[in-house]
Amino acid sequence: MKFRTTVELGGKTATGLAVPDDVVARLNKGRRPPVAVTINGFTYRTTIASMGGVFMVPLSAENRTAAKVSAGDDVDVEVELDTAPRTVTPPADLVAALDAAPDAKAFFDGLAYTHAKEYVRWIEEAKRAETRESRIHKAIEMLRHNQTRT
Repeated sequence: MKFRTTVELGGKTATGLAVPDDVVARLNKGRRPPVAVTINGFTYRTTIASMGGVFMVPLSAENRTAAKVSAGDDVDVEVELDTAPRTVTPPADLVAALDAAPDAKAFFDGLAYTHAKEYVRWIEEAKRAETRESRIHKAIEMLRHNQTRT
């Protein structure tokens, strides 16, 4: 489904796209449907959310750059229901640490996509090897105590 909207700025840097109510209704998957969003030929996966009574999809800085848009731009948007499984592929060093800690692995394997993705993102964003190792160690401890990152 296609529609035109404006890239809205919320706060200092957060941006999103308002999704018309009729588009959400036609998706027929409730108020938080998983969707694939395409802007200027760039497609990303996300979930529609209701914010202040308006349906919105987030548009991260990374996705804005890839779609070549900025806050305030009018954009043509295409959304379609995202039926592909949402899976997270942890990096090899995290897999090795999880394999050595079966209790942490069991909890990680049961996490919702967003929570697992956040652990992987946190670890992969480390710039130094020491930081990455430290985050993996901390992640294993948190997982052993059934804690999520968000």
